Amino acid sequence: MPGKASELVAGAKKWASNYGDFPNGEEGAVLSVPLRIRGAWERNDAALFAEVFTENGSMLVGDNQLTSREEILEYMKEAFADGYAGARIEETPVVIRKLSDTVAFAVTKGGLVLKGETEVAREREVRATWVIVKEGGDWKLLSHQTSPIAG
Repeated sequence: MPGKASELVAGAKKWASNYGDFPNGEEGAVLSVPLRIRGAWERNDAALFAEVFTENGSMLVGDNQLTSREEILEYMKEAFADGYAGARIEETPVVIRKLSDTVAFAVTKGGLVLKGETEVAREREVRATWVIVKEGGDWKLLSHQTSPIAG
């Protein structure tokens, strides 16, 4: 069991470092949304990914605006089975703002790391915006959009 415990501690420390300057309180709770998306990417798990969204959640993908959890689920199933198989995302929080008790806005920087790569390639660096709402005591993703950093 000591090996298992040390693996759990190491994993917890790794994930704690992802919170940057926002580790405690409500900002940290809001930031759990991008971290749950990141975790779903690491597992290439479309269902886990879609579960983070509200039922009417929205995600802009290229010129395609997905407007429901079901559309997001179907898109990610195809993506993880095809070009994004084995890919993961890197996200570092830049801004987290609570707009009310039930609405927050976050900006992250990062991007897509394809299978076999160790870091985000310059051409895939993005800034992401996240509109996050509290539903039934849990923070959920209402809207997500990324914009490339490189022109």
